[in-house]
Amino acid sequence: MIVHGTGLKIFAANSNPALAQKIADHIGVPLGESYVTTFSDGEISVNIYETVRGFDVFVVQSTCAPVNDNLMELLIMIDAFRRASAARITAVIPYFGYARQDRKTKAREPITAKLVADLITSAGADRVLTMDLHAAQIQGFFDIPADHLLGVPILGQHFVEEGFEGDGLVVVAPDLGSVTRARNFAGRLNAPLAIIDKRRPEANVSEVMNVIGDIKGKKAILIDDLTDTAGTLVQAAEALTRMGAKEIYACCTHGVLSGPAIERIADSHIKKMVITDTIPLPAEKRIDKIEVLSVAPVFAEAMDRIYEGLPVSVLFE
Repeated sequence: MIVHGTGLKIFAANSNPALAQKIADHIGVPLGESYVTTFSDGEISVNIYETVRGFDVFVVQSTCAPVNDNLMELLIMIDAFRRASAARITAVIPYFGYARQDRKTKAREPITAKLVADLITSAGADRVLTMDLHAAQIQGFFDIPADHLLGVPILGQHFVEEGFEGDGLVVVAPDLGSVTRARNFAGRLNAPLAIIDKRRPEANVSEVMNVIGDIKGKKAILIDDLTDTAGTLVQAAEALTRMGAKEIYACCTHGVLSGPAIERIADSHIKKMVITDTIPLPAEKRIDKIEVLSVAPVFAEAMDRIYEGLPVSVLFE
């Protein structure tokens, strides 16, 4: 039996307060009063200005750049709520950082995704709600319930509403690890699937080797979970153009967009790139080619269902 607290409260740290406010607005509750700042030496200070005793508390914080600061803010806020006797604490992490190191690929490598999962649990979280983990098995790294929302329904619905369906369209997975996501996305658009075969000689560097599938004369949509420096994305767009694709579009859930990403996208063959607001897009990175969709309605529905003890699985449809 699910034991509820005396109510639901939503708090935000500093990584994505705009998204937290949208979620609170959708649920119909005010955003909790808190203040996260630093001491002069850089230590993080958290102040909670309202009671949380007996409440179901949801802490909204993406662990995006600055990754370490945002992660520590999340951990310290969770600890504060645990010590303030919250009935249940759910860490709402729209973008889960450190997820790309999810296994050992060579000797003496860390598995940071497991380390961060353990830190969140040790801090006092009772549950985790996140979206599009870099690898689905990261759910199993948590020793507490972890609900894993998907970005594909949001992105897919957007492209359907824009008229991208059926003949003349192909969905492209930028690497073998993205095939399941791309197949799901292609099914929603009634489109065929193509796959880019690439190799990655080092971090943030990739080389396109081959394209598997028919893309000549078609509109191509590249889909991935995240775009960091956009090197893979731009190389993929160039390869598709060389092989005769008519137009190139791209989408991903998490727009990390670090380093030269914006310049690369602006100068690329990509006509339009669609991302979500799991990571805030600052004004200096906003260009005409990039469109941002909000995940707030999906997170709001999931949080309401968690609070009410209802299944979250319906949101995958």
